[in-house]
Amino acid sequence: MDSYQPIYDAVRSRIHGANIGEAISSAIRDQNWAHYVQQAAYEWQLAATEQQRPSVVFKPAIMQDGGKWIALLGENLQVGVVGCGDSPAEAMYDFDKAWNAKTERPHP
Repeated sequence: MDSYQPIYDAVRSRIHGANIGEAISSAIRDQNWAHYVQQAAYEWQLAATEQQRPSVVFKPAIMQDGGKWIALLGENLQVGVVGCGDSPAEAMYDFDKAWNAKTERPHP
């Protein structure tokens, strides 16, 4: 503790008369804030896009069948929209693909 006072006095003499407000303003001006704003906007857009996925909007039931995961919207696998995968996330992405896939019309 004997060295505290000399260190304090040395630091105090170095910052004596400094304009802290100007130093902060200068640091803010020199920073490339546009990059951070762009990055935040990009991340916001990604989150909004994810919220529009069919698996998020329609919330299919998700279940495990053996080693596979199934995302199902409808009464059963034959008449519903189905996604399968090795994980719940893969099943949901497969569900999104199935939701957007065109179905063939039966020929009369």
